Amino acid sequence: MFNWYKLIIACLCITTNGFSQTLGGNAVFNFISQPNSAQLAALGGVNVSAISNDVGMAFHAPSLLRKEMDQQFNTSANSFIADISQYSLTCAKHFPIAKLNIGAGIHYFNYGNINQTDIYGNSLGTFKPNDYVIQVIASKNYKNHFRIGTTIKFIHSNYGLYRSAGVAADVGLTYYNDATQLQSTLVIKNIGSQLNSYSNDGIKEELPFDIQFGISKKLINAPLQFSLTAHHLQQLNIYYNDTLYNLSEGIIDSKGLAQKIFTHLVLATQCYLTDRLELTAGLNLMRRQELNNYGVSSGLNGFSFGAGVFLKKLHVRYATGFYQRNLFHQFSLNFNIAGNPL
Repeated sequence: MFNWYKLIIACLCITTNGFSQTLGGNAVFNFISQPNSAQLAALGGVNVSAISNDVGMAFHAPSLLRKEMDQQFNTSANSFIADISQYSLTCAKHFPIAKLNIGAGIHYFNYGNINQTDIYGNSLGTFKPNDYVIQVIASKNYKNHFRIGTTIKFIHSNYGLYRSAGVAADVGLTYYNDATQLQSTLVIKNIGSQLNSYSNDGIKEELPFDIQFGISKKLINAPLQFSLTAHHLQQLNIYYNDTLYNLSEGIIDSKGLAQKIFTHLVLATQCYLTDRLELTAGLNLMRRQELNNYGVSSGLNGFSFGAGVFLKKLHVRYATGFYQRNLFHQFSLNFNIAGNPL
């Protein structure tokens, strides 16, 4: 029988060479880090440990996939500004003989129509840039309270004349204790490489490598769940420092140790008002820092909110978040294709 723990150890060894990889806009395919479902978006965009029966949460944390998600589908749509939209689909199947959970998903980004011109500004028509990632997910129980999982990804970007593809893998380990309603997960994300680069020079760029750890706790005597997630654990300082802009604006960039640590964190809470209604709030401290302008009120940058309505055979979720003066609106539907209750 295949030893899953050996796969986890092997991937951990592989990632020792990835600790110096680039972050943020310096890596390709950053769209694969975007939340694929409304629940994840409402939780702050990064969460790998929330206790939930939403198969969409397994898209970014493969060890969250479990047998109770058998034949469940999650569909999601998100409308951004400037005609940018994203769509996702995640589904799962449990195989009892092999005691294995298998999932699949796709996350597609459409950036609308963009005018194409030559170097003189003459119109050459329009083109439709897009990105997508296709994933296959597998998970299996290990011992009493552990579940291990892995995801294989095919990534593709199409920006008119410039196209690129890549492959990547995630590996995860989840601990869950039903008695204490405590769940924690470690995920190593985006171990992989470009298959071909955008340019003809053959130089391949790095993927958005990320090590994430999260812990969630449902209160036994109160309808609340709290989550704390840390991302980019492989590097302490994840601030983007534009020295030219800082110099031109007279900004003194002096981030202390505490600021560098807190930027890794995403905080979230979920309140179950009834068995059929859920409210969610999240705060992504890195996003808040990135969106704040020097000398301008930061407002609710980095905050996200959501709501869920749970019918017997259909769960409907909505999420929104603040990007300076703009909001996004994301909707998700969860249902069982066999018509079973969720």
